[in-house]
Amino acid sequence: MPYEHSPSPVAPTASSRLWTAGASGGVAILVMAALAVMKPELAGWLAAGAVAVALATWLVNRRPPALVSISELDRSGPADLAPDGVLLGDVFEALDDPILIISGGEADDIAGRRIALANAAARELFRLNGTGAGLLVSVIRDPKVLEAVDEALFGNFSSTVDYVGGGAQERHWRAFVRPLPERDAHLWGAGALALLALRDETDTRRMEMMRVDFLANASHELRTPLASLSGFIETLKGHAKDDPKARDKFLDIMAIQADRMGRLVADLLSLSRIELNEHIAPLGRVDLARAASDVVDAVSVISRERGVTIKADLGQGGATVAGDRDEIVQVIQNLIDNALKYSSHGGVVELLIERGRTLDEAMAARMPEGTRLSLATPDREAGQKYAVITVRDHGPGMAREHLPRLTERFYRVEGQKSGERQGTGLGLAIVRHIIIRHRGGLSVDSALGQGAIFAACFPLAPVRDAVEGAPAT
Repeated sequence: MPYEHSPSPVAPTASSRLWTAGASGGVAILVMAALAVMKPELAGWLAAGAVAVALATWLVNRRPPALVSISELDRSGPADLAPDGVLLGDVFEALDDPILIISGGEADDIAGRRIALANAAARELFRLNGTGAGLLVSVIRDPKVLEAVDEALFGNFSSTVDYVGGGAQERHWRAFVRPLPERDAHLWGAGALALLALRDETDTRRMEMMRVDFLANASHELRTPLASLSGFIETLKGHAKDDPKARDKFLDIMAIQADRMGRLVADLLSLSRIELNEHIAPLGRVDLARAASDVVDAVSVISRERGVTIKADLGQGGATVAGDRDEIVQVIQNLIDNALKYSSHGGVVELLIERGRTLDEAMAARMPEGTRLSLATPDREAGQKYAVITVRDHGPGMAREHLPRLTERFYRVEGQKSGERQGTGLGLAIVRHIIIRHRGGLSVDSALGQGAIFAACFPLAPVRDAVEGAPAT
């Protein structure tokens, strides 16, 4: 709907402010276009940066009566409109990248840096209130970012720094900090203003880390079985080729080593894939009791061979959690396999599922005489309930100093990578990353001679999904 507006004698520069914003945006877009020709991969961010700078200039010249959110700005005149009729405030709100406008206060007062304005993406990321106003240090504590903001506010310097967000799901950001014109800053209650824009580079960083970790781990862990295979091949080429008994023995060992290499590569790829998507919460629904029952059935042959009994208490009424069924099955499978591995013949592995637990209850100690450690703790959300699956073995247990390293890749309590208890050493690392992706928690309780208890908790799926969504798998 068109706006009706009569020029006011007290605000004769509304159109000039619009042209200032348009000119700033035009220059920025021309610079963006030139750089994009030289380096096309920068075009995406440069386009967003051009829009952000133009909007920031417009916001400064808009002269709002108070520090309010974009949606609350007065839209009574044509200065709110871009030439094509699009509301600049709506564009600012719709940007996917979090953008903050920071007011400086006094140069020597660190606590004086305040968020004057934040778009919807920034308010969601930092969980700000409806206006987005607040102290900068209350949401960003990274010294590099705070220093860059100070340089923009009081030194008129632009800079770009890396920023790693907190929380259970680590996210990597590129922070762009730019000074803003000060001529109207006093109308915002500040002596200086700066623009802080964040670009999410989590996927890029995770892919790079995945490549580096895979190459480092694969080259290190594959060296031993490859050396073993090479040695036996040389032996079979020599005197052992005419000895059927030795030949069969060596071929069996080679088959075991080849199988171990295959499992190692599969686990490394699985771990890398999970880490890559760790910041993306799964959207499915899983019946935890049914998934656990399927795993118990699948490992029954192995448990009988080892003479270990699995006692499963799957609870009453089921426990539907939000998650990816294949990954949750992998968690349960790895925890049970680990318990079986460390149980002696005639031992018992206990599996228990509880539902409707608070976070404190889900992460509470379960072995009073042992040592408890949280290996993954979810961000606390009001009213969230969890389903908890615990797996206990009665094996040798672990000393306190081993617990913090249990989810490290290839770490073994015995201090070796292979031996009587075969495995890739990646099981608990995979478990931890899957649970982090599901916004859940993982804890361990253990005492020497009394075994260990691993507890994994998953957020219960909202009740409304049971009516609107598909049945749980």
